[in-house]
Amino acid sequence: MARGEVVPADQDAPGQTTRLTRGPGVLEDPVVGQARVSTASGRISEASDVLAEDSRTPFSSSQLSRLDEALTLACRETGLLFTLYVGALGTRSRERAEELHASLGDHAAEAVVVAVSPGERVVEVVTGAESGRRIDDRGAKLAVMSMVASFKESDLVGGMVEGITMLADQAGAAHH
Repeated sequence: MARGEVVPADQDAPGQTTRLTRGPGVLEDPVVGQARVSTASGRISEASDVLAEDSRTPFSSSQLSRLDEALTLACRETGLLFTLYVGALGTRSRERAEELHASLGDHAAEAVVVAVSPGERVVEVVTGAESGRRIDDRGAKLAVMSMVASFKESDLVGGMVEGITMLADQAGAAHH
């Protein structure tokens, strides 16, 4: 198994969860409906099932590809860990975004969490100790304003891609 690759171990009956083999890419024991792997670039890719009454997926394959490409390029160019959360944040959106950031554990210092809740019309950007030195509040606010402008034009994916790109530009090249 290649680094970052998640391979089904067994295919269960329809409607049941596929178990994942443990290998170099799997960061922790899988939980039903969740997968978390380190990609070849070192970025952590995590997905979890969310049960909803509406069975349609919120993003098309091409939209997911655009988002993944923006995150991958931002991570590669800056050396920071960019993560994107799309979903409900609740009434304490900032606290929830900070919890998401803290859940990154050892990676939190160099992480940038962009949390977008379209239904609540909220965008939060949380930086860690290292990423916060490279992305100031003004730069984060400009990225959020750009995202919101795109969201108002019904371009959710384009807004998120633009915001991630602006944050990466603000952070600058990786320091080696």
